[in-house]
Amino acid sequence: MPLNYSKWDQLELSDDSDIEGHPNVDKRSLIRWKQRDIHEKREVRKQKIMYLQAQISCNHVLLPRIREIADKLADPSADLKPTVYLTGLVERLEKQPSRDCPSGNDPSKLEQTYDGMLLSLLRSVSDEAKEKARQDNVPEAEKDEKIGADLAERMKTHVKQLGEMIDKDKVELESEIAEQKKRITSDDVHEGFQNKYVPPKPAPAPLTKEKSKDKKKTKATTEFEVINPKGVAATEAVAAATNSSATPPPESEEEEEEIPELTPSLEAFSKLPLKEYQKSFEFIQHHRDVYVPGASDALLVAAFRAQQDGKKKYAKQCVHQSLLLQYCEKLGVDGVGVFFKKMMAGEPRAKKVFEDDVEATYKHLEERVRINLEEQEAGQGKEQIQLIAEGGDQSISFNVPDGPPPEDLRLEGPGTEDLDIEEVRKALQFRWDVFSAFPEDLQEALKSGSLEEVNKVLADMEVQVAENVVQQLDMAGILNFAEEGIRDETGNA
Repeated sequence: MPLNYSKWDQLELSDDSDIEGHPNVDKRSLIRWKQRDIHEKREVRKQKIMYLQAQISCNHVLLPRIREIADKLADPSADLKPTVYLTGLVERLEKQPSRDCPSGNDPSKLEQTYDGMLLSLLRSVSDEAKEKARQDNVPEAEKDEKIGADLAERMKTHVKQLGEMIDKDKVELESEIAEQKKRITSDDVHEGFQNKYVPPKPAPAPLTKEKSKDKKKTKATTEFEVINPKGVAATEAVAAATNSSATPPPESEEEEEEIPELTPSLEAFSKLPLKEYQKSFEFIQHHRDVYVPGASDALLVAAFRAQQDGKKKYAKQCVHQSLLLQYCEKLGVDGVGVFFKKMMAGEPRAKKVFEDDVEATYKHLEERVRINLEEQEAGQGKEQIQLIAEGGDQSISFNVPDGPPPEDLRLEGPGTEDLDIEEVRKALQFRWDVFSAFPEDLQEALKSGSLEEVNKVLADMEVQVAENVVQQLDMAGILNFAEEGIRDETGNA
């Protein structure tokens, strides 16, 4: 079979022997000039082809419009005279021009739009016709008719010239394209066949879990200080939601629990309406990180928290979406397709089983939240500040002032010789000011001298207020310890 070498005809090959120049001119320079000349000619040809294509395209738009105007000007049965018709057309193009323009032109500039080009032509034709009528000294009565006929003839000439120009440009364009295709250039290089392997997206990792803070108990310190212990009931409530049945698991004090948290995709998934299986199915298809181990547990944790915050509707949505994922997991490898196929087809039995399970699970969660809140209120109690003696050899008493220091203040007894009576007066006045600023129930408890009564009053106060009261008692010298300091044993009283 004969071989066909025609595909190599368009290759432009040369070597150094092809270039002959003057012996006094460097041959390397000649080679570079030759190469530059070839590239410059290619670029000029490319620009000319683009110009011709743009001009032909623009003229193809203008030619029908100019031909229509010429036909109306030459129509003797037209309602309007040629001069009146042309004047109205020019006025419309001036006041309401269209922004349509050839590709690459600026539509904000009137002269670069199609209407702008047509307006320029009409003005030129009108001015030429009027000037010719003036030069021919046409009488005023025949002026409109003469100008109208001249306008029609001139527009007809422009139609002919524009058509000839389009034909000429097409011939020139074909010639330039044929010349361009004579040689293979870098612009002609393209990939005939390419195989690209796109690896599948990796499966999303299991849902990350956030470790909860370690539980701590407040213990007595060696130095007597006022401590504000924190309750642990809130952490226990969140731990209760980690099981699908919303039952709080037992755990030791050192045990760390892992609480799955909602990812942004899961949070959006949890807000989908109930029983909108089509939307849930499409969401899972577009967000693979929703269908991962731990996602259903995270939704139950969110449901438990929402129920505690009183967001019942959102809590039920979380339960619905959590069970939806659980059912898909239990149905095997193709569980998502099997489950949603039945639900979207509206199988009565499948829908009833699933929706009854959602209602039962939500009622169980609702009951667990209610019981948990009651246990918190009953078991945790209110944080209190209590005054407790450190040991059996210590006692707590209260130096309650009877009133402000008298004007005639006297210091008697041993050890009073070095005391400044004014400093003593200030201290006694400060003690009285502090005591008189306390609430009446606290004043009465202090006057009774009973530590139990004082602790009762402190127990009814907020922790921060009670701490401030104890500090003021100590600073004013009303609180008297066998050893200096204050001990807090909240919850052990």
